[in-house]
Order: sequence, then structure tokens, then C-alpha cells
Amino acid sequence: MSTSEVLHISSRDNALVKDLKRLAHGNTDYRKQQRVWAEGDHLVRAALDRGVQPTIGVFAASYWPVAAALYTAAALKNVVISDDLFDAISTLESPARMGFVFDLVSAPALQPGVASIILDRVQDAGNVGSILRSASAFGFKQVIALKGTAALWSPKVLRAGMGAHWGLQLIEGAALGLLADLSVPLLVTSSHRGSYLHRALLNQELPWPCAWAFGHEGQGVCAALEALASGHVRIAQPGGEESLNVAAAAAICLHASATAHLAQEPGRQRVLRR
Repeated sequence: MSTSEVLHISSRDNALVKDLKRLAHGNTDYRKQQRVWAEGDHLVRAALDRGVQPTIGVFAASYWPVAAALYTAAALKNVVISDDLFDAISTLESPARMGFVFDLVSAPALQPGVASIILDRVQDAGNVGSILRSASAFGFKQVIALKGTAALWSPKVLRAGMGAHWGLQLIEGAALGLLADLSVPLLVTSSHRGSYLHRALLNQELPWPCAWAFGHEGQGVCAALEALASGHVRIAQPGGEESLNVAAAAAICLHASATAHLAQEPGRQRVLRR
């Protein structure tokens, strides 16, 4: 089917409609189908702006007159479905009336020297998506999700990531042993040991590139991963709270690393002191 041809679907029993509903509502169905459903202009634009081409464009019938002018050539083929069918697929309170199906890229190989994020059993989809968004914003291009972490391409993580997925190298279901191949310093946050982050930043002690590890919302980073760390960092909390949400802590740490990197001379690198 060429990009100028359009398929109209009105049956709930259509195989594509059933597959789209599974993709939109299931956390790991993307693994079975090897494709991802992204709903809404923001997510789609984030992919298109990075040169990622969708395979199927899906539009509610009421939106198609507008979409035809904007998105006809974006996907390899376009499908128009009734508004009722689109509402049944969508998980949004206010369905976006348009979405795209993207082929899931093959699992990438780990890049040893790239600024990275390690997620150790971070289970909340909103937290994972927020961390991916921070990673992309602050120049961390590789995310390694250890087993037990929320599925990186699940609909909730994809929405929380706000398009960051398309600019990141994502490795999920990784075993701890994979981290032995990293050639960058591994930093772990702690509530009771290590340098204070603001002091390490002021003293130019934050290395670049590096890998930051963030752990389970309640248990933190596992002991085996913590033992691999080359540095431990604490975030000062003068207000007296016991701990920070993992996504908030990640944003603070990644911003500090990015700030340190911007302040360094080209090629200059310092090692975090214990």
C-alpha cells in the first residue's frame, strides 16, 4: 500500500484494531508484537524530528480531514477508524484522535564509554519515564534497565518519557554482569555515605562521562550493584526529609553531571573522590 492509499476500518473484530488495543493497554505486548503504539502529536513529532519513521498511521475519522494534510506521508500506510474504535484503543482521558505504530528496534549492544543510566528494579512506570526524560535532557544517551525494572516501552513509561525514548539507546532486561563491560566511573546515590553532590560539583570532582545507578523505590540499589560503584554521593536535604523520590533524585544528579561537564575544558576529566 502506498502512502497515498488509505484503509478505512469500522469493525471491532479487525485484527489490526485488536492488536492496537493490546499494544495500548498491555505493559509488555510490545515485546510479542515487536512494535510500539504512540498516541498523540507530541510523541509522534518527537520521533519524526529524530528521523524515526512509523509503519502505520492511525486516525479517528473525525480527525482525518486535518490529519490528511499533516501526516499523509509520515507513515508507510495510513488507517482511518471510527471515533468509537479509536476511543476503545486509547488509554487517555481525552483521546488524541491520532497515533502511530513504530517497529521496535533490535536490542542495541552496550556502548562501554557512553554516559549512562542504570535502573535497578525501578518499578513505577512514571518514575522510569521521568528518568528517561531527564537522561535525554542532560546528555545521558544510554539507559541500562536491570531485570525487575518496569518495561521501558510500556505505554505508561512511553507517555511519561514525553518522546525521550526516540533519542536514547535502551537496553532492558539486563543482567548485572553486563555492567562489567562499562569503562566509565559508576556513581551511586546514598543517604548516609559519600561526598555531598553540591560539594563534588563545586570542587569539580564529578567525572564525565559516567554512569549513574538508581534503585528500587523502597530498597534502593542492591548490594551487588553498590559494590561495583567507584563513588558514592549524597544529596543534601536541608529541609529534613528522609529521602527523595527516585525520579527527583535522578534529575538532580544528572543535572549536576551535565553542569560539571559544561564547565569543564574540552577533554578534561576529574575523578570523584570517595
